[in-house]
Amino acid sequence: MVSSGRAGVAGAASGFHTEPSEPDMIGASLGGPPVTTSSTIAEALRAYVQRISVFKRGAEQERYRARPIARSFLGKMPVGEVTTVDIAAYRDLRLGTIAPQTKRLVSRNTVRLELAMLSDMFNIAIVEWGARGDNPVTRVRKPKLPPGRDRRVSMVEERRLLRSAALHRNHELYSIVVLALETAMRQGEILALTWENIDLRSRVAHLPITKNGTKRDVPLSLRAIDAITRLGVRAEGRVFNYTSNGFKSAWRTLVKRCDIEDLHFHDLRHEAVSRLFELGTLDMMEVATISGHKSMQMLKRYTHLKAANLVAKIDGRRTLNRGRRVVTEAVVPYPAFIQQVGQQVTLQFVDFSHLTVEGTDADEVAARARDVLLRELVEAIRESRRPPTPSRLVESDGTCHAIVVSPL
Repeated sequence: MVSSGRAGVAGAASGFHTEPSEPDMIGASLGGPPVTTSSTIAEALRAYVQRISVFKRGAEQERYRARPIARSFLGKMPVGEVTTVDIAAYRDLRLGTIAPQTKRLVSRNTVRLELAMLSDMFNIAIVEWGARGDNPVTRVRKPKLPPGRDRRVSMVEERRLLRSAALHRNHELYSIVVLALETAMRQGEILALTWENIDLRSRVAHLPITKNGTKRDVPLSLRAIDAITRLGVRAEGRVFNYTSNGFKSAWRTLVKRCDIEDLHFHDLRHEAVSRLFELGTLDMMEVATISGHKSMQMLKRYTHLKAANLVAKIDGRRTLNRGRRVVTEAVVPYPAFIQQVGQQVTLQFVDFSHLTVEGTDADEVAARARDVLLRELVEAIRESRRPPTPSRLVESDGTCHAIVVSPL
């Protein structure tokens, strides 16, 4: 039986293979006979997913990883007959497989994760389910991980992503991209956000469950707050309705539509952490508190700052003074007209035709206008745009009152 499996691999190893996408029986139904030495790998994986994976935070991912193993030649083999040769053959088969979702070779990290799950399944089967033999996965070489990615997101790419995401039928996509760039949160952490754990007043998102098992609080910038509240604030429940796989599909489509090459969603986290370092105001421990990195060594990988930013830091005080001057010149009061018709109060900025604030209370509208103006000016500074020169204050007429709105 083992030899026929190897023959199948040998025949398929002559070229690349496309991974099947049809569903299988992983996780079909709990119950049935216990796993024994004569049970097939597919049966053992089914039991593992139903009895072990279900208690893990990454249960959905493990169910997904089990499928290619169960569909391969290994799936038909009895647990007690699998050898190191078979595991090595599966490893090489997967490394030469083209994934249908990405149209690229299955990554080395994906294969490592599949082998790690398979190894744990063998350990459980031997120790807890009574299967005889040893674990053949432990002695097989694992694919070496590639060097850590240093992919930065350019301003042009960011604008393309946000422009396209804003037009997407699901408005959550835009907010998720903004949050990733503003907070350095992982994809799973963003998708798991709940309204109960977001304090809009303090501008903090509480993450009770993270990848490394340590809860943390993430500060939210004004841009991040805007990305969340634009979806409509609720008292409880999930902020985003995307599933992990659903969002991965939406992300791949977004990147393809923007014609951006080799950009992973995790690269947005790398970009966000790099920008935190480039602020020049946070030390490594403070950045780690925001990003949730436990290992300082791992965090050093994120400090590949752009040469232009390093030059700016070398300039020291001169750069700081220049930055202060830019802020001082940009963050200034602007004139606006405020009008009340019946119960409706409308404030329109003279120099920003797209900025309008409405409400039923004049004082509240004026207060919100300050926040809107500050956000607009900060965004202009971030994008290196020069805000318009404030117009002279025009006298009020019978219907509108002219006021000056200070952003500070």
